[in-house]
Amino acid sequence: MAIVNTPNKSLTVNPLKQSQALGASLAFLGLKGAMPLFHGSQGCTAFAKVVLVRHFREAIPLATTAMTEVTTILGGEENVEQAILTLVEKAKPEIIGLCTTGLTETRGDDIEGFLKEIRKRHPELDYLAIAFAPTPDFKGALQDGFAAAVESIVREIPKTGGIKPEQITILAGSAFTPGDVQEVKEIVTAFGLEPIFVPDLGASLDGHLEDEYSAVTVSGTTLKQLRSLGSSAFTLALGESMRGAAKILQERFGTDYEVFKDLTGLEPVDEFLQALAVLSGNPVPEKYRRQRRQLQDAMLDTHFYFGAKRISLALEPDLLWSMVHFLQSMGAQIHAVVTTTRSHLLEHLPIKSVTIGDLEDLEGLAVGSDLLIGNSNVNAIAKRLKIPFYRLGIPIYDRLGNGLFTKVGYRGTMEVLFGMGNLFLEHEETLMINHWSSVINRE
Repeated sequence: MAIVNTPNKSLTVNPLKQSQALGASLAFLGLKGAMPLFHGSQGCTAFAKVVLVRHFREAIPLATTAMTEVTTILGGEENVEQAILTLVEKAKPEIIGLCTTGLTETRGDDIEGFLKEIRKRHPELDYLAIAFAPTPDFKGALQDGFAAAVESIVREIPKTGGIKPEQITILAGSAFTPGDVQEVKEIVTAFGLEPIFVPDLGASLDGHLEDEYSAVTVSGTTLKQLRSLGSSAFTLALGESMRGAAKILQERFGTDYEVFKDLTGLEPVDEFLQALAVLSGNPVPEKYRRQRRQLQDAMLDTHFYFGAKRISLALEPDLLWSMVHFLQSMGAQIHAVVTTTRSHLLEHLPIKSVTIGDLEDLEGLAVGSDLLIGNSNVNAIAKRLKIPFYRLGIPIYDRLGNGLFTKVGYRGTMEVLFGMGNLFLEHEETLMINHWSSVINRE
């Protein structure tokens, strides 16, 4: 059981967390024909767009209600209405993902009331799906906003229908990259199941070229698929933050669910494949039996470099849970942990303590570590402390291929093993070279 510490600082010195609105927009980007709409000032939307563009290096559709000082005081209903009508006219989305920001949440705009009134005045919008996620950026973090968006999607869009035994719903949390979603999709379909991912970032943000420009997302979970979620025979929630959405589907349609907190490491992947074998009635394909043997060999090859290494992490709770368990399974020691937001997972981490704080907290706690893990903003700390650095999370703006990076399944676990192992190997070689250089210079 971990002790959760929250520093009593008056301000954030070096931010670690990203806003809820950013997380919600990321979730909505996993839907086909979608346009995330920020109800707030233009600056809020511009900042989120820059973060996502730098991370994925793709065109990111985001819209704003463009609140000003005057409209903030008088109320934002007219701005929401005008934004929706403009988007329908120019971008023609099938789904609008409406997110609030700190500005409008502080004022207390009744967005659900706004939407009811707008639909009354504009019956021509009946076809348009609008998912509303309250995402104040003065509390919570990216993971919370992502979860809120997924919960709004499964609460507002699906309809009842007859059960399809092969169809399952997979709720993929914010810790899963587009490459992770693609890997899970490949695994699930290999068992003869028909998965519907909510959201499907593996289709929308995997970095592919389209034949023509589109103002909205061109791939992802379709509106037809979303409306058929009530027909799924089972729900797999990937990440503890997806439990709330899985419960909503259970309450609405009676769909049983199971939560997999992580899919990185030998044991978690074994459990996932076993669950798929039970669901489908089919044995684990030989392809994955061979990948499992490859992972076992990779663990043997790399465990010399992980054993007793002191590692410090700065990650969102779901991703943190996955990495802590994976690293400990390889014999590493968790030296320091900083995270962004509260989660009941934190108390159950098999470490002494975890700090909900910023990167200033990480820099103070990480002294003496052998490896740092976090987003690109941790790089400056790693350089000051002269510690190897492994990039994980959002944003990563100083490396390419973030959309296709994979850390789940047997193959993804091997990718992480070799990535971190090579850092340890390189650092040890550097230390050895420096040591012998100093010896030669003394002689």
